[in-house]
Amino acid sequence: MGATTTTIEAIAGHVGREVAVRGWLHRRRSSGKIHFLTLRDGSGFIQAVVSKAAVGEESFTRADHLGQETSLVVEGTVRKDARAPGGYEIDVSTLAVVGESHDYPITPKEHGVDYLLDRRHLWIRSRRQAAILRVRHEVVDGIRDFLNGRGFILADTPIFTPAACEGTTTLFAVPYFDHATAYLTQSGQLYNEANAMALGRVYCFGPTFRAEKSKTRRHLTEFWMVEPEMAYATLDDATDLAEALVVSIVERVLERRARELEVLERDTAALERVRSPFPRIAYDEAVDILKARGLPFEWGGDFGGPDETALAGHFDRPVAVQRFPAAIKAFYMKPDAERPELSLSVDVLAPEGYGEIVGGGERLDDYALLLERIREHELPQEAFEWYLDLRRYGSVPHAGFGMGVERVVAWLCGLEHIRETIPYPRMLYRLTP
Repeated sequence: MGATTTTIEAIAGHVGREVAVRGWLHRRRSSGKIHFLTLRDGSGFIQAVVSKAAVGEESFTRADHLGQETSLVVEGTVRKDARAPGGYEIDVSTLAVVGESHDYPITPKEHGVDYLLDRRHLWIRSRRQAAILRVRHEVVDGIRDFLNGRGFILADTPIFTPAACEGTTTLFAVPYFDHATAYLTQSGQLYNEANAMALGRVYCFGPTFRAEKSKTRRHLTEFWMVEPEMAYATLDDATDLAEALVVSIVERVLERRARELEVLERDTAALERVRSPFPRIAYDEAVDILKARGLPFEWGGDFGGPDETALAGHFDRPVAVQRFPAAIKAFYMKPDAERPELSLSVDVLAPEGYGEIVGGGERLDDYALLLERIREHELPQEAFEWYLDLRRYGSVPHAGFGMGVERVVAWLCGLEHIRETIPYPRMLYRLTP
C-alpha cells in the first residue's frame, strides 16, 4: 500500500503511517549525518528528517544542496515529537525535487519594508504573512456564515458606478467607453438599500476604493468591505447586528486560528475580553471623555486617529459611539427627530488603537428631506433619481453598516500596519506587484 497524500494541517491524523507531503523548502539545516528540512505546503509547516541510511547517498547529498523555496515531494513516516515545530516530524524515506529554486531573494535576515513589498508575491510565503492571510480567510468565512445564518441574502453591487455617493473628491474616475465617466465604488450602500427593499435583509461583500492621499497605517486605496442592510430597521438594530457580528468573528478566530495567533505572538487576553454588551455612548459623551483626557477636541468635529484611540482606551472592549453631528455624516443619514443637528449614526471603535471598524446607521427614508439633502450637497439630482424612487414607492425605515475587513484583520492579528492584511496592498505610492 502506497503513501497517503496529505496536508501538513492534517498530519496529526497520520501518526505512525506513511504519508506524502507536497510543498516547498522553507529552511534547511544539517548536523552532518542528518538533514532537517522545514517544509511548508500552504496549510502549515513541518520538519522532515532526512538520513543517509533511509534515502541513500545520492538523495542525501542532494538534500544538502537544496535552495530555499525548492518545491519538493517527500514521503515518510509521521512521528509525534513535542520538540519539533508543530509537534510532529516526518522520517523521510524518499525525496523528489519538483522545481529548483536558486538565490531566493527573501532570506532569514532582516529586510526593509519597501524591499519586502516590492516582492510581496514572495513575501506572502513567509510564516508570519501566511498566518495573517489565514486569519483573514477565517474573518471572511465568519462574516458570511454569520449573515447567511441570520437570513441575509448576498446581493452584490456594482464596482463601476455612474455617480459618487458623497462627492467625487475621493473617487477614482474611469473612462467608460466613449460616452461617460464612471467611478470605482466607495461603497455599495445605495444599491444595497434598493436590494433591501426587494429582499428584506441583504449584504454585499467586495472591493471598494478610496482615492484619499493618505499614508496612515490604517488606510488602503483598495480594500474589502461587507455591508449589511435591513428593511424595517433602526439605528439600534444596526448597532445590535454590528456588535453580534464583531463578537462572533472574534470568538471564531480565537477558536479556529489559535496556531496562527501564536505565530503572530498575539496577546489573546485582549481579544478574550471582547464580549457583549459593548458600551454604547453618545457623541456628546465621547466629546466629554476626550476633553477630560486633555485632547484639544471641539464639538462638531470628526474623530481622528488619536481621538479614536483615546476613546477606545477608556473601555476594555469595542465601544459603539452613536449620534454624530449630521454635518459630518453623509447626505443619506437620517436625522435624530429630537435633535435634528444629530444623525442616527454609529461607529464601532476597536480597542488597542485600531480605530473605527464599523460605520453605519439609519438611512433617511423621507423623500422631501432626502431631495433637500441632495441639493444641499450639490449632487446631481438626475443621477440619484433611481435612489429617490426608493422613497417614492413604499419607503420604510431601514438601516445598515459597513465593516472593513482589513481593519478587523489588523486588529485581530495585532499588526502595526494595515498593508499586511491583504495579499497585494494598494496604497498612495504602491501599485505593484
